Amino acid sequence: MIRFFTAVFLGATLTAAGASGELTTAAADSSHREAAASDQQFADRNARYRLQPQDSIEVQYRYTPEYNATVAVQPDGYVSLPFVGDVKVGDLSVDRAAAAIAKKAGERLRDPEVNVLLRDYQKPYFTVAGEVEHPGRFDMRGHMTVVEAIAISGGLKESAKHNQIILLRKVDPERAQVRVLDLKKMMSQKGIAEDVAIQPGDMLVVPKNALSKLDPYIRLASTGLFGASTAIMLH
Repeated sequence: MIRFFTAVFLGATLTAAGASGELTTAAADSSHREAAASDQQFADRNARYRLQPQDSIEVQYRYTPEYNATVAVQPDGYVSLPFVGDVKVGDLSVDRAAAAIAKKAGERLRDPEVNVLLRDYQKPYFTVAGEVEHPGRFDMRGHMTVVEAIAISGGLKESAKHNQIILLRKVDPERAQVRVLDLKKMMSQKGIAEDVAIQPGDMLVVPKNALSKLDPYIRLASTGLFGASTAIMLH
């Protein structure tokens, strides 16, 4: 997967002589509004964990405990519950999963009160690909920033484009946000305050050369960016 993304992004670089090395700004009016919203979401460091395949949850019913069950989230994001049936909980927070299960259970129970507990979950990680010394997937242990993530991956190679580090962040089952960061600036004394916090599941891609225009969002394939293939919109 890492090789796939590296090939896609590095294949989109500008190699022609005289290239400015900066992203083009065509259709800036519409992109600017999305980018502003993107910045706000990237700044949010308190996002709740979203359920993923292979997570294990315990579903508790306040008035009908005989239907309580501990189940695993299936690859398609569904859980199969006794009496209630299949409910889609993938990519939902625990609270929203409880609401979804309560709604489904309400088809057969009167005003059910449902509580969901996360029993086992995918351990937090981030991925670094491209022009770094040791690309790969790394465990997250506490607060992590882009500068720290690059350092953990062994640092940038001499061939890396320091001022165009790409941060990919999944926002829903169909889309991921794209943000281009200037690592050189963030590592300066004045720019260190702009260092961006990493969230679980984030991917950093370090290109070799300057990139052509990159959309602020990419639409994922049916299997999702953080599982298999993806459709990346590069221009």
